[in-house]
Amino acid sequence: MNLPIARLCAALDYTFRQPELLEEALTHRSASARNNERLEFLGDALLNLVIAEYLFQHYPKASEGELSRLRASLVKGETLAELARGLKLGDWLRLGPGELKSGGFRRDSILSDTMEALFGAVYLDDGLAVCRDLILRLYRDCLARLAGAGELKDPKTRLQEYLQARQQALPVYNVLEIHGEPHAQSFTVECVVAEARAVAMGSSRRKAEQEAARQLLEQIQ
Repeated sequence: MNLPIARLCAALDYTFRQPELLEEALTHRSASARNNERLEFLGDALLNLVIAEYLFQHYPKASEGELSRLRASLVKGETLAELARGLKLGDWLRLGPGELKSGGFRRDSILSDTMEALFGAVYLDDGLAVCRDLILRLYRDCLARLAGAGELKDPKTRLQEYLQARQQALPVYNVLEIHGEPHAQSFTVECVVAEARAVAMGSSRRKAEQEAARQLLEQIQ
């Protein structure tokens, strides 16, 4: 391996037995017919498995929906791209001339896909246990600052649970105004509970209700 690749292996704290797998993981489809798309497919499944297993073990009281929200916050493209930038992964990408010219080495979608491809490559190179260790090591900081499952609930659910826990009446939502053409409407909605009231706007009724619930929850908490 040349020095730059050795630096990447040091950042990953993993040395490939089959360097060709790492080469493939770093190769975008714009650069070669033999690229990282298949490894990305495999790595996506592995990442979801490892994160799901971690959450299942560490959040024993979380519901299926809460676990799903937590997992989604960890496996989304933005999180993977953040990990890739921490590794300076863009420095090792193999891109075609067009992607190089357009700054593909900085693009979230390319960086996140390459991270998943790396996970797939490590799995094929050394098995599930090593791949799991690598994923959890790279995700250490993300997992440490992970929000509680309850914090990822939408505002309407949190408001309802807050009121139910105190045996108070559930909120009432009323649409006050609808503006704009059918394809570009905005909604003004009020959320009312006991003596408190909040009004919010949104591009859909649901979004307006969620924002009104969030504001009301801030008022009464």
